[in-house]
Amino acid sequence: MLHLIIADSELELVPRPIMNHPAVINYARRRGKKPGEVILDSAYHHSALKRLEDGERRGRPDIVYLCLLNALESMANKEGLLRVYVHTRNNEVIYIKPETRLPRNYNRFLGLMEDLFKKWAVPKNLELLKMERKPLEELIREIDPDGVFVMHERGELVKPRNFGEVLAELDNPTVIVGGFPHGDFKSGVEGRRISLYHRPLMAWTVINEVVIAFEFSSL
Repeated sequence: MLHLIIADSELELVPRPIMNHPAVINYARRRGKKPGEVILDSAYHHSALKRLEDGERRGRPDIVYLCLLNALESMANKEGLLRVYVHTRNNEVIYIKPETRLPRNYNRFLGLMEDLFKKWAVPKNLELLKMERKPLEELIREIDPDGVFVMHERGELVKPRNFGEVLAELDNPTVIVGGFPHGDFKSGVEGRRISLYHRPLMAWTVINEVVIAFEFSSL
């Protein structure tokens, strides 16, 4: 079973310091919601992000969306060989059941995330998505992996096929991919640092390469 963690993801509700910013107020009004009930998104709140610490990397729910689409639609997930988690910058962890089918429309995905942050589980009767407060380190202890690999552009360069063979040899490997646009992890992540290419790759591309390599040696 491969455990995939999208870590330090820039997924959050609009934080209090910018709730009164015109860009946030107007966006929330169009959505029929209060400013503190909408997901922070740099596509809509770019001017407001300039007032936030780390504003240049925050408000990127699209990264989580693309990563999840790729992972949940993979053969490994359909065969029951993959578990996916989202860890956020504010130390929330989203548990995602393998049978979850995300909306194919990005705006509907934002609505789903807003619902999750409000209710902590959606839909309530099935809990396909469930959120809990916990740091990354606690999630890793909970998984209890026999190998932790951190995907990093300055990591050890390994061919995807060879990396897939390494993962397939383990019973409970965990791969950590950053859910942020640039920079480094904010959480203390320990594990073998791996790079699959000599140039930086988008998070969803890394996930594709990791999962396909794992599938090649596991299916």
